[in-house]
Amino acid sequence: MDTPQPPDAKKIPKELTEHGETRTDPYYWLRKRENPEVIEYLEAENEYTKAVMKDTEELQDTLYEEIVSRIKQDDSTVPYKDNGYYYYVRYESDGEYPVYCRKKDNLDAEEEVLLDGNKMAQGYDYFQIGSMSISPDNNMMAYSIDTVSRRKYTIYFKNLTTGEILPNTLSNTMGSCSWAADNQTVFYTVKNPETLRAERILKHRTDQTQSQDQEVFYEADETYNCYVHKSKSDKYIIISSQSTLSTEYRFLDAANPEGEFTIVQPREEELEYHISHFGDKFYILTNLEARNFRLMEVPVTIPGKQNWQEVIPHRTDVFLENIEIFNNYLVTEERKDGLTRIRIMPWDGGDEHYLNFGEEAYVAGISTNPEFDSQKLRYGYSSMTTPYSIIDYDMETHEKELKKEQEVLGPFNKDDYETIRVFATAGDGASIPVTLVYRKGIDPEGRNPLLLFGYGSYGNTIDPYFSSARLSLLDRGFVFAIAHIRGGQIFGRQWYEEGKMMKKKNTFTDFIDCANHLIDAKYTNPEQIYAMGGSAGGLLMGAVINMEPELFNGVIAAVPFVDVITTMLDESIPLTTGEYDEWGNPNIREHYDYILSYSPYDNVEPKEYPNLLVTTGLHDSQVQYWEPAKWVAKLRDVNQSDNLILLKTNMEAGHSGASGRFRRYRETALDYSFLLKLEGIME
Repeated sequence: MDTPQPPDAKKIPKELTEHGETRTDPYYWLRKRENPEVIEYLEAENEYTKAVMKDTEELQDTLYEEIVSRIKQDDSTVPYKDNGYYYYVRYESDGEYPVYCRKKDNLDAEEEVLLDGNKMAQGYDYFQIGSMSISPDNNMMAYSIDTVSRRKYTIYFKNLTTGEILPNTLSNTMGSCSWAADNQTVFYTVKNPETLRAERILKHRTDQTQSQDQEVFYEADETYNCYVHKSKSDKYIIISSQSTLSTEYRFLDAANPEGEFTIVQPREEELEYHISHFGDKFYILTNLEARNFRLMEVPVTIPGKQNWQEVIPHRTDVFLENIEIFNNYLVTEERKDGLTRIRIMPWDGGDEHYLNFGEEAYVAGISTNPEFDSQKLRYGYSSMTTPYSIIDYDMETHEKELKKEQEVLGPFNKDDYETIRVFATAGDGASIPVTLVYRKGIDPEGRNPLLLFGYGSYGNTIDPYFSSARLSLLDRGFVFAIAHIRGGQIFGRQWYEEGKMMKKKNTFTDFIDCANHLIDAKYTNPEQIYAMGGSAGGLLMGAVINMEPELFNGVIAAVPFVDVITTMLDESIPLTTGEYDEWGNPNIREHYDYILSYSPYDNVEPKEYPNLLVTTGLHDSQVQYWEPAKWVAKLRDVNQSDNLILLKTNMEAGHSGASGRFRRYRETALDYSFLLKLEGIME
């Protein structure tokens, strides 16, 4: 059989000059989505990937069927009560999309189907329901849909009494909206049509067209986005303006939709705060003189920071992440020593305590709690070996009620697997946690394939979550590991600050140090270690293979942000201006030089690169498809090894991949078969 030959992307040199320096980009032409040659090239890459992976087609089918067979098809979520109704989502056998339902007063009542995603999705290659919002009188519903995967949602309105879909729709929105108390007015966010920045808040009446809508707020600062939501109390419509390191809130009585919004605290550089309403006060989670955040309270009538009073002080060893308020309890979500803790604090000063989870590494978090008048806290819990569970905790009696544990069908026993946390030492002495999971009985001498996952940006912590799909790797002998590198927030705000801006390279070297530690500790070996990351984690993959091209046998880079300097200089691209506080502003020479020193695309050079699978989506609004396409073309042009370099573009999807409950696992099956092919495991 003839060996498939990869596409040869033509070169059209494009000179890019900044700060008196000129870079030449031979693949800049791939940015022109409307150019038929671009589509032809992407399709040729897809055909090449298909040809190279042809010997895994049976394996891909096996993996897909295996993964899907573990999923309970006729499943449903745990109902929650809100304003007299129980809401839940259910799935039908073989149904790709959710069915949204509710029951009035009790769970024995007749089911009311609000939206049937399976029927609505017919005729679309991509389909996504964004969000739902019910009017205060329970008679109207706003819901949003994206059929392109650009995260530009159209909002529709449905009369829940008659079933009628109203003729007036709202286009180019963020997808969510908030109802005023009059049951006729909603507030929603509109995106800039070019940059997709969330920049305007509009007010809409359901009996009017979108052209009649009134702008109530415009976010003029291009480094900010604006959003609108309703307080848990339903008392206020709240607008938030957010940049990476600064926030500003304003509020309006929901009973007075024609009124003017009041600012809580005007924006200040590097001042972050988030508000929750309860009684006659706002509770404010803020980093004001508190790197790891503290909790303040302030009367609604005088909300400025000069009037904030401390409720929970700042702690250097505890990162305060979130709060939930009840009539009789304050609940906090905190992170200490890299683990989330949930703290119960009675308002009357009674029995304050933390929940006990009993595992070495886990994920826990406050779930859906829409009502104040409850003594039960709903939270979620899982670990690398424990399927996701929803638990109701009685804050008075301390009793736990397991409402639902994710059902894993087939021969699954969580006692067959083990999860541990180890620590790697970074070059500067920092101790980097790594969470591992594997099937018990792995080779103690390190003859194990290992997949190391990383992200490390935006303060997002990748917690040790359960994945039933991942079992297909573990059962074939793989160890799976998550490197909790700097740029995340597992050890609080300092951990994030040490992996961003002019310290971004710590993220990359941390990941390399974690990989070397796992080899030295004999969880794997140099011939069988693999890496994976997506989006900003794809940037991580690109930087690491430039720095240490022979460290990994194979790398999967999903929707990778790899053309950093060119993207950050182009203010017409979605997300760019709002990202200056994360990566730096390359219009500043010092920032330009630093970003250029690690930007994966710009640092590709003749080396022996590892086996590489790169995935993207043609309609990606977060990382444009041309970044991975250009990167692959450049890598292939200079690569000095015989290793595979593959590009797979989903021509119907965007940043999150294929829509639907099952279809997305076709992409997972491709990823896994790539790794297994390199291991010589073909069944």
